[in-house]
Amino acid sequence: MGFGSTALAGLLAGGNPSKATAHPQTTAVRPLPHFSGKAKRVIHLFMAGAPSQFELFDYKPELARLEGTSLPPSVIGDQRYAFIRPDAAVLGPRFKFAKNGKSGGELSSALPHLAEVVDDICILRAVHTDQFNHAPAQIFLSTGFAQPGRPSLGSWVLYGLGTETNQLPSYVVMSTAGGVTGGASLWSSGFMPTSLSGVQLRANGDPILNLSNPAGVDERLQADTYHLIESLNRHRLRETGDPEIATRIASFEMAAQLQVSAPNLTNLANESAATLEMYGCDPSKPSFARACLLARRMVERGVRFVSIFHEGWDAHSDVEGNVRDNAEQTDRASAALIKDLKARGLLDETLVIWGGEFGRTPMVEANLALGRKLGRDHHPQAFSMWMAGGGIRPGITFGATDEFGFHPVESSVHIHDVLATALHCLGINHEQLTFSRQGLDFRLTGVEPRRVIREILA
Repeated sequence: MGFGSTALAGLLAGGNPSKATAHPQTTAVRPLPHFSGKAKRVIHLFMAGAPSQFELFDYKPELARLEGTSLPPSVIGDQRYAFIRPDAAVLGPRFKFAKNGKSGGELSSALPHLAEVVDDICILRAVHTDQFNHAPAQIFLSTGFAQPGRPSLGSWVLYGLGTETNQLPSYVVMSTAGGVTGGASLWSSGFMPTSLSGVQLRANGDPILNLSNPAGVDERLQADTYHLIESLNRHRLRETGDPEIATRIASFEMAAQLQVSAPNLTNLANESAATLEMYGCDPSKPSFARACLLARRMVERGVRFVSIFHEGWDAHSDVEGNVRDNAEQTDRASAALIKDLKARGLLDETLVIWGGEFGRTPMVEANLALGRKLGRDHHPQAFSMWMAGGGIRPGITFGATDEFGFHPVESSVHIHDVLATALHCLGINHEQLTFSRQGLDFRLTGVEPRRVIREILA
């Protein structure tokens, strides 16, 4: 990096590195907002593994009273679970809850920092999904479909709105706790042009793989190589018209830009000590806090969609310890992100989404053979998420579950409704945003009737 990459960017820009002109990543796309949305960008805080709503957002004193007994069969119905019997004993909440802020938003003691911004967020307490296992449920939340091969939410957003920057990828992905079960399908562009896929930033070394030149490659050799490859690609593009070749050309140009812009993006030296303290961020160490701070820096620079995947919430054993550990890693930075965006005037134009792929059971999981105790199994029928900024009404709690937290009883919302609402905040009608493939018009929210959750819109 350094002079060589700056020189290459200069060659691409006709001698002025500050005016480098990479082709837009959405070369094959006509940006088409349907109306004026309040949000311009999205930060998705994906809590992979499924956080327990009973230990975070949905307090159920009845579970504490019934702990050790079984739920009525009429509640469970014909539901079956992978690791527990339907008549497993109830497990009460493991944390105390309190009402916070002017809105009285009720949160557990595991989220003291989120309590400070509860008046800026909207808590959804009655979300449900179609999927029971991690990989399909993660893919479903990301793409609106349970199997790999469909475009992710970030890809649909770029397809609809285009890009705001030529200096950085418009769709950036970070992972902070060892990867995700759903893998790269969670940020893939599926059957759309690959230019709409997420670009993953690495936690260590170069932020993007192969960002630095290999030994022996100076700026002149790199520039000559680039121009030769570009001429061959453009010749092939003229012959075939294959849009993937246009994507390849744009990728080479973006790579040259990134040699300059990515190191500057990830250099936190100009962030104040107060900001680093607010996030709980050590600039030298990979963490969820560092990823959140980078996300704020990205949206400032025109990145359209940022996904941060934090794996580790799968609490089949010791749900109390699991929630405590993961909340300690994520709570402070999540709240700091809201505070920071708001202080910089960015929150009104940035939609923040927090949540996992499903919830946890009100019944305990205990299996001596597997070494598990005081855990919770997967529960897709009812769980909690929160949203903030970009067109979302702040300081409200929407929806409710029954006294056992088993079923929604008020204002139930499907994952497709959440996705439809996210698109709406960006000025996109989820029923009109379609992509034609093999004679079919596909959309993010599937073919069944889904709705924008208008009750939570500002």
